[in-house]
Amino acid sequence: MPVNLTCNAIAMMNSGDVNSKPLVQVVDIKLIGNSQERYRFLLSDSESTQHAMLATQLNEQVRTGRVKKGSIIQLIDYICSTVQNRRIIVVLNMETIIPEYEIIGNPKLPTGSEPEANKSMPNNNLLEPSTRSTNNRYSAPAPANKAQSFQPTIQPAYQPPPNYKIQGPIMKNEAPARIIPIAALNPYQGRWAIKARVTAKGDLRRYNNARGDGKVFSFDLLDSDGGEIRVTCFNAVVDRFYNVIEVGKVYLISKGSLKPAQKNFNHLKNEWEIFLESNSTVELCPDEDGSIPRQQFSFRPITEIESAENNSILDVIGIVISVNPSVPILRKNGMETQRRILNLKDASGKSVELTLWGDFCNKEGQKLQEMVDSGLFPVLAVKAGKVNDFNGKSIGTISSTQLFIDPDCPEAQGLRAWFESGGRNTASISISKELMPGGSKNEIRKTLTQIKDEGLGRSDKPDWVTAKATVVFIKTDNFCYTACPLMIGDRQCNKKVTQSGNKRWLCDRCNQEFEECDYRYLLQVQIQDHTGLTWVTAFQEAGEEILGCSAKEMYLLKYELQDDTRFGEIIRSRLFHQYLFRLKIKEELYGDEQRVKITVVKVDKVNYSAESRYLLDMVTKNFPNRKQF
Repeated sequence: MPVNLTCNAIAMMNSGDVNSKPLVQVVDIKLIGNSQERYRFLLSDSESTQHAMLATQLNEQVRTGRVKKGSIIQLIDYICSTVQNRRIIVVLNMETIIPEYEIIGNPKLPTGSEPEANKSMPNNNLLEPSTRSTNNRYSAPAPANKAQSFQPTIQPAYQPPPNYKIQGPIMKNEAPARIIPIAALNPYQGRWAIKARVTAKGDLRRYNNARGDGKVFSFDLLDSDGGEIRVTCFNAVVDRFYNVIEVGKVYLISKGSLKPAQKNFNHLKNEWEIFLESNSTVELCPDEDGSIPRQQFSFRPITEIESAENNSILDVIGIVISVNPSVPILRKNGMETQRRILNLKDASGKSVELTLWGDFCNKEGQKLQEMVDSGLFPVLAVKAGKVNDFNGKSIGTISSTQLFIDPDCPEAQGLRAWFESGGRNTASISISKELMPGGSKNEIRKTLTQIKDEGLGRSDKPDWVTAKATVVFIKTDNFCYTACPLMIGDRQCNKKVTQSGNKRWLCDRCNQEFEECDYRYLLQVQIQDHTGLTWVTAFQEAGEEILGCSAKEMYLLKYELQDDTRFGEIIRSRLFHQYLFRLKIKEELYGDEQRVKITVVKVDKVNYSAESRYLLDMVTKNFPNRKQF
């Protein structure tokens, strides 16, 4: 059956048409490029031919043979750019109509195109923006059969806002750029503009390298076609745009430079990244554009995270089944930050640990904890979480992560329906192995007997475990010490102080005297579980959690007011309470003897709902073939 290609398709595209979706034939395919795989097509409308570049996201169609020499294709999305005085079609999306067909007609290159069909494309690094206005019409010679003339369709140009000020004559290459999809951005273009919504904005960061000090920030864009790209600003450009950019707003952006995306820091599915410069423009679109979505997700089931590569970035959605309190963590650089642990569960039958860092702990993390503590189990969507494979797979937040509580999306609605229809009672297997629900990567559950039998704490580094145990005895002698209240930087000294002859307190470390000291716990507590008992040492925060009041209050009762009755009542009231103890176990030298010291780092009241889920998970993991009742 004869095939009729779109008449005058090449001439129309050269003249600026981007809407006709022409039917053309591939008469030649060449692989070009050294550092990056790119394919060059020679397209024909049966009378004329034109060179075209295939967008890299379509390379698979050539590699798999879906498009080959002779294929009849329909161009869905495309643009035509001028590169070194040559017109080039950039194919962004296409559909194969006939995989193989004989060459139709006797097509020839149009005047002004490459004179040699086998001439290689210029190197990517030599491509320069065209000085030709994107609104200039390109006049192709009339074909031999004198086909009927046509008026080419040209995409409307982006008109700058009325508050632009004209300063001097407008040069030829200063014509307004037309709005194009993000997916169409490529190094073969001269002037362009994109209209997109800001979906994420990074923090302002400062750096120091061989070229000196600097500052940088980035933000992510999403357009109506689903294209995403990251924009980065440095130094003086940061001052122009950092306070202008707001998450959720739509902007018109132009006059930036395109560079290859740094995949170590950029998780978006785009090979390019925009760098704004001194002449770049960023204009707010005051009217809401409903065609551009607020956010775009690519959710992975929790069961797939188990096979995901370490440090990969992905989106995940699940039901929050447990939330741990936020705890301070000292980073390697000496700075303190916050960490909070959650557990997510979905319909795949698996659960995963999610670690929140920094501000996420006090914003979304606190809200999630209040919801779970009140009996609600919210849906949480995580955009751009980072996979960690230490001791099982887990997810952590990074600077570009976004959290959405009970989002309005089909995936969240489906997950909620599953949970309410029986999913809440379905046991799930954690892919964060050997961890308590909501526990961190080192919170491995042990019994008190296991601590001794496994010789924990006797290696060069301390062991960190979690044990569920009951307080059975508290020593009341020397339960606290007098501490230095002075600040060293952003931390309190806390060293033991002594009273001098003038009744002032003296700190040998700070070499200063002061009127009043601080009081800090140094509790010796005996704890017991179903396997045995042991002694542990609880310092300030842990001691306050166990006794329910400050060390200073207890000191005043015992030594100032000498109210032994009230003091004893408080001690007895705290016995036989069960807690989850976070323990640090390390062998230390006492005189000439090596002893294992167990220190309480953190104390949590037992959440019996979370504890029941933990026990069910342990039964499921250890007896996978056991029938569910």
